[in-house]
Amino acid sequence: MLQLDLSNARAFLPGNFLASRQAALTDAADKLHTGSGAGGDFTGWVKLPTNYDRKEFDRIKGAAKKIQTDSQVLVVIGIGGSYLGARAVIELLCSNNYNLVKKSTPDVVFVGNGLSTDAMLEAIALIGERDFSVNVISKSGTTTEPAVAFRIFKGLLEAKYGKRAAAKRIYATTDKARGALKQLADREGYETFVVPDDIGGRYSVLTAVGLLPIAVAGVDIDALMSGAAQAMQALAVPGEDNVAWQYAAARHALYESGKRIEIQACYEPRFRFFSEWWKQLYGESEGKDGKGLFPASVEFSADLHSMGQYIQDGHRTLFETVIRFEQPQGKLLIPTDPDNVDGLNFLAGKSLAFVNEQALRGTVLAHVDGGVPNLILTLPAIRPDAVGWMIYFFEYVCGLSGYLLQVNPFDQPGVEAYKKNMFALLGKPGYEDRKAELESRL
Repeated sequence: MLQLDLSNARAFLPGNFLASRQAALTDAADKLHTGSGAGGDFTGWVKLPTNYDRKEFDRIKGAAKKIQTDSQVLVVIGIGGSYLGARAVIELLCSNNYNLVKKSTPDVVFVGNGLSTDAMLEAIALIGERDFSVNVISKSGTTTEPAVAFRIFKGLLEAKYGKRAAAKRIYATTDKARGALKQLADREGYETFVVPDDIGGRYSVLTAVGLLPIAVAGVDIDALMSGAAQAMQALAVPGEDNVAWQYAAARHALYESGKRIEIQACYEPRFRFFSEWWKQLYGESEGKDGKGLFPASVEFSADLHSMGQYIQDGHRTLFETVIRFEQPQGKLLIPTDPDNVDGLNFLAGKSLAFVNEQALRGTVLAHVDGGVPNLILTLPAIRPDAVGWMIYFFEYVCGLSGYLLQVNPFDQPGVEAYKKNMFALLGKPGYEDRKAELESRL
């Protein structure tokens, strides 16, 4: 379903870029499928598209229908992988203006992914007097940002509906057996869904973590999982014809040639949060031990009038991965203007999709001429099965790429540094010495 075009990167790649990495890719794929590599305890996502809990999947669909019936808004509380995947899929498959368009499904408001007072107050104001439910997503229940948000929205629910009725509007996606949130959910009677032990947050979009909000938005999650299952089957076949092997090898070869930044570009505004999910997936998986490509993203053609200048003429330390969808969801023709004031009558009668495609093609050639390799990934259309395929593809390539770099693609030790400093400055018990040291530096 997904096609990779390397023709606009060949001049920047050694002729044997794939063959020379075949042994390393074979080893990386074996580690993913057997869980024998670094972080192997977190490779449950590899077989997830066919090896998921069907009973929980049905409960997810049931909960989504209930929320659609009794709520005008779903508040999703989570940070990092606990919200980026769901938002990425909802915006890509529904609309990047999802909460503004007329629809039969509830609005979805994402909170708990920061600590901004203004953003929190705005979310509360946007809900207003409407009926709402909450999906709180946290493995432990103690991560600061979502825990603070849950305190606030739990209080709002209980004030609006009373404690018992509020509990029927809270859905907790958390550890299956332990943790503060799980204990609270069991005590208060919240419906719970599982964050699997063997799947890290950034790989969790196809678990209950992402599927409940996605289903509430009306996305066909059966088709989403079907597409991922197709990708799982296709990418499990080893060898140089494997599109994941090709992409992982090309990225690694470009990295070794001195490229340090991978820019993901798409010509669809609704792709923006998919790029945000992709940036977390790759940045948190590869960026360690002083290694890794820096993942960045642009929205074309808008950013061609800003970041396009740097891509064309700046430091030659980057390459682009362009995401292309063959068929738009609708058709729009450019009209004729009798006065032709803008000089664009040569476009009259042509579809806007045709113009967008020529912008893509022209940009690729210009950037290649400017010394920027371009890798093009093509999918047939923006639809659930294709998006499921693409999600699994990027996850699988990420695992391969981490092992090619000889890092653990499933841990995130660097994330803890800011938390320790923040806890100390907030006065969390046990951090007194660190607090004094930090304040002396400030």
